Amino acid sequence: MELIVEERLKQCTESPDVVKNSSSPAEARAEGDDGRLFCPQVFDGWSCWAKTAAGGVAETACPDFITGFDPSRLAHKVCNSNGTWFTHPESGKPWSNYTTCVNLEDLEWRRQVTKIYETGYAISLAAIIASLFIFIYFKSLRCTRIMLHINLFISFATNNALWILWYRLVVEQPSVLSDNEVGCALLHISLHYFLLSNYFWMFCEGFYLHILLVATFTSEDKLKKWLYLCGWGLPAVVVVLYTTLRITDHDPLETSECWIHESKFNWVLVVPVCLSLAASFTFLCNIVRVLIVKLRAGPHVGSGPSPSALQAVRATLLLLPLLGLHYLITPFRPESTTHPLLKTYEVLSAVFTSFQGLCVAFLFCFCNGEVITQIKRKWNLHVSQFRPRASSFTAATTVTFIRSTAAPLPGEEKV
Repeated sequence: MELIVEERLKQCTESPDVVKNSSSPAEARAEGDDGRLFCPQVFDGWSCWAKTAAGGVAETACPDFITGFDPSRLAHKVCNSNGTWFTHPESGKPWSNYTTCVNLEDLEWRRQVTKIYETGYAISLAAIIASLFIFIYFKSLRCTRIMLHINLFISFATNNALWILWYRLVVEQPSVLSDNEVGCALLHISLHYFLLSNYFWMFCEGFYLHILLVATFTSEDKLKKWLYLCGWGLPAVVVVLYTTLRITDHDPLETSECWIHESKFNWVLVVPVCLSLAASFTFLCNIVRVLIVKLRAGPHVGSGPSPSALQAVRATLLLLPLLGLHYLITPFRPESTTHPLLKTYEVLSAVFTSFQGLCVAFLFCFCNGEVITQIKRKWNLHVSQFRPRASSFTAATTVTFIRSTAAPLPGEEKV
C-alpha cells in the first residue's frame, strides 16, 4: 500500500500549487486572479483533492486500495468560506470525509457470510477432533486405511483452525491488514498449504483403494512412504512455488494487506487440486468397474472385496464430488456486484466450503461400520460393569423355591 500512496502523491505533486498535509489555515488559503478565495490542491495521504472555490465541496473517487472501500463511491472534502479546508473539531486538522466510501449494507452482509464460514469451520473442527480421538483410542482400528483417514483429518482440522484464525485475526482487523506484517502473510501461506493437503490426502484415499482392489500384492511399508510424500510433500512444493511467484512479482497488490487480494497466481493452487480430483475420480471409476466384475463373477471366483473395502469405496464416492463442488461452481460466480444471484452463490459457497470437514467426519468415521461396532462393544462393556449380579445365596434360594413348587417328576411323590 505504501508504494500505491507514493505513486498517488507523485501524481498529485505534479501540480505547482499542491499543499501536502497542510494543517495551517494560512498556508491552505489561495486567492484567484479575480480576488476569489480558493482552497488549494492538497494531498491528504490517500487522495489528491483539486483546487476548490471557497464554500464548495470537492469530490473524488474512493481509493481502491483500502480494504472495505467501494471505489465506485465518492469521498468529499469541504472548503470553508474563508478559503481553508474543513478541520475536524476533535483533532483540529484538515479532514476528508471517507465515511461514504463504506457500503454499510454490503458490509453487514459480508459479516453475515463470515459468520457462516466461522460457524461451519467450528462445527467441522469439533467433529474432526472427535473422529481423531475415536481412531486413536481404539487400537483395533489401526491399519493403513485408518492411517489415511487420520492424516486426512489432521489436514482438515488444521486447515479449519487456520481459517477461523484468518477470519478473526486478519479479515475482521483493518489495522492488521494495513500493517501487513510477516505473521499474517505466513498465516495465509500455511492456510493454503493445509488446504492443498486436504485434496492430496483425498487423492491418497482413492489411490490406496485402487491399489487395494486392483494390485493386491503391494508392500504396505513402501506404499505408506509414497502416500506420506504425496499427502504432505507435494502440497509443500506447490505452495513454495505459489509464494515465490507472489513475492517476486512487481505488482504491489500481490504482497499487500496480508495477501488478502485475489492473486493472478491462484492457478498454481487450483490446477493441482483439479488434477488430484480428476485422478481420484478416474481411480474410483476403475474401482467400481473392478467391483462389478468381481461381484458378477460370484463368491467362488477370487477372494472378492471385503465389506469394509466396499464401505470405504461408497464413502469415497460420496465425498469426492462434495470436495470438488466448490471448484466446480467457482467459474459460475456472478461477476457483477449487483447480480441477483450473487448472494445465493456466496451463501452456498460458504456452506459447501466450511462444512466439508463435518461431511468427512460422518462418511469416514461416524457412519463407519467398524467404528460403530467398536463403540457398541465398548459401551456394552461399560454398562455390564454396573449391572447387579445375583449372589450364590440368592441363586440357591431361587432354585430351591422353584423346585419345591414344581410338579413331582415321575416316580416321585409330592409331600
